[in-house]
Amino acid sequence: MTTIPGALDDGRPGHGALPTGGRRRRMPLADLPKPVAGARAFTARALQDWNPAGSFGIDQHAVDDIILVVAELVANAMLHAGGPLEIVLDASDGRLRVEVSDGDTTLPAPRRPHQPSVPGGHGLFIVQRTSDRWGTERHSTGKTVWAEFDAAGPAPGR
Repeated sequence: MTTIPGALDDGRPGHGALPTGGRRRRMPLADLPKPVAGARAFTARALQDWNPAGSFGIDQHAVDDIILVVAELVANAMLHAGGPLEIVLDASDGRLRVEVSDGDTTLPAPRRPHQPSVPGGHGLFIVQRTSDRWGTERHSTGKTVWAEFDAAGPAPGR
């Protein structure tokens, strides 16, 4: 896993508040022995780089929620879609988008009705309740499940 910010942020060096054009990082997950843990660490590092001291408007509670959603999306790909292929984080002014791709074209559907007392079936409910938006996109090699989080933007004076 590469963690050199310049290699991951479209070649732009430096850290801090997101530039107007945004930043994008991706990491392959297919060959990782622990893809959920790898995706969580990858996301935590990106958010630390992009959001020092909450400068992008994402507080620690929101960071924890984003990492939880990443874990749920990757775990769902492992349990229901033959394993995750990659994770992409795309941040721009005002929002962070998380995408997890897998090789299965079957679209996920939340269990209806949600049954909190029954084991399993809570992942998409958590994604739905925690993110601002979520959805799926089918493509020729599988699908991508995504979630978006709104951010307040750079704090005044930063």
